[in-house]
Amino acid sequence: MNIGLRLHDTLPGTLSERLTVAEKQGFTCAHLAMSKVAAGFKMDDAPTLLTEGMAREVKSQFDAHHMECAVLGCYLKLAALDEEERQKTQQIYRAHLRFGRMIGARVVGTETPASAANHWDEDFCHGEEALKLFIDCLRPVVRWAEEEDAVIAVEPVISHIVHTPERAERVLDALKSDHLQIILDAVNLFSMEHLDRADAIVTDAIRRLGDKVTVLHMKDYEPAPGEKRPRAIACGTGHMRYDALLRFAKERNLPMTLENTKPDNAQATREYLEKLAAAL
Repeated sequence: MNIGLRLHDTLPGTLSERLTVAEKQGFTCAHLAMSKVAAGFKMDDAPTLLTEGMAREVKSQFDAHHMECAVLGCYLKLAALDEEERQKTQQIYRAHLRFGRMIGARVVGTETPASAANHWDEDFCHGEEALKLFIDCLRPVVRWAEEEDAVIAVEPVISHIVHTPERAERVLDALKSDHLQIILDAVNLFSMEHLDRADAIVTDAIRRLGDKVTVLHMKDYEPAPGEKRPRAIACGTGHMRYDALLRFAKERNLPMTLENTKPDNAQATREYLEKLAAAL
């Protein structure tokens, strides 16, 4: 299985040092967030910082450690009412798509919160106006992904605009592009209110989005009384059932990147998932 982790969850160090740790722990792919692993990197400056020279260096480091970049993170808020903010954010995505192609990243990953300047609460985010705005803001990004032969992948999250598999389906249907895909993080679809339906939510996500899922994010959860969402923790330390996700990953040969791990439990988390998958 192709299992990785977020490089910013490894011990602090240079990109090469983080990749060295990941390789030694048996990982074969990684989630790369430049602002979290590259010293002095600021997302606002991405269009000038993400150069061909930097891409060659990053790709050489991944190649030297026999690692795939499964996700190049660009988790900025696309859904902005302010035109200047929206265009600036879109250009940062454009730079990441170009850079992602050059380093061989499988996808550029994003989520769908609204800009803080919109002053939208969660209920409004779940409405039609918010969804229309997000689709309109995503449209040019998908076009640039097509031009770069890259992939932009949306990750649904219960508190965001794209908060259900059905909403994700509507985004895919509206933009109709092979260069728009899905990152499936099942725990991100759970609310405290619906934890009793966790297995059904996973099954529905796979049914609706399966052909468009390119990467899985893997973590566990435990209830968080008084909160809207359960607390995210490392795989194997909570209540999550992985059978459906692991079968899906094996059938589609999908990369999986771990979340909410620490340097001292990342390898054990990988081994836990591999053992479960081998028993299926």
